Amino acid sequence: MGKRQQFKRKLFQYSLVPPRKWRPYATILVAAIFGLGLYLFRLSNAASYLSDDPQACVNCHLMTPQYITWTHSSHREVAHCNDCHVPHDNVFNQYYFKAKDGLYHASVFTLRAEPQVIKARQPSIEVIQNNCIRCHEDQVTDAKLVGVVNNHIPHRTDRICWECHREVPHGKIRSLASVGHQIEPIRAHAPPDLEIIPQWLKESMQKSKQ
Repeated sequence: MGKRQQFKRKLFQYSLVPPRKWRPYATILVAAIFGLGLYLFRLSNAASYLSDDPQACVNCHLMTPQYITWTHSSHREVAHCNDCHVPHDNVFNQYYFKAKDGLYHASVFTLRAEPQVIKARQPSIEVIQNNCIRCHEDQVTDAKLVGVVNNHIPHRTDRICWECHREVPHGKIRSLASVGHQIEPIRAHAPPDLEIIPQWLKESMQKSKQ
């Protein structure tokens, strides 16, 4: 018996192939599920989550306040979302954590259960804290800080960094209702020919120059 025949026999043995009269319907159902999966993959711009592009975090509006406040912070030029919010010990743990967090965020957004002010959960707090130390190790261990910052040695071990550095990098106000709207177009949703400045304003500016 050939390998192909053995494979078919196993499929029938474990009832993985429906009876002949149901096969057209089963084929349509599988094709519909597969097509819907591809459509959702495209609609959610899922491929962007494999990149380090910060705009991937605002494919939905859930993270808009965090994105807007980050763009106005000192971290904008030196650290992106993944630098702070995912582990960097190995690539497998990094993408596992991204997938787990992404599914959680997607479910909250789909159920419209997002809070006005987003707070990091305990696993995220540990990752962020480790990344703060990873990037700022020289400052954390700088002996000169002992003479400048009161109790810096105990505070750097028994507290999380943002208990003191509260406004880094997202500022004081981080609610959905308070940060306004981002004028920069979100590439995942904007047409390629979109321009921020409207045509009538361009013409007015041109006339002013002349």
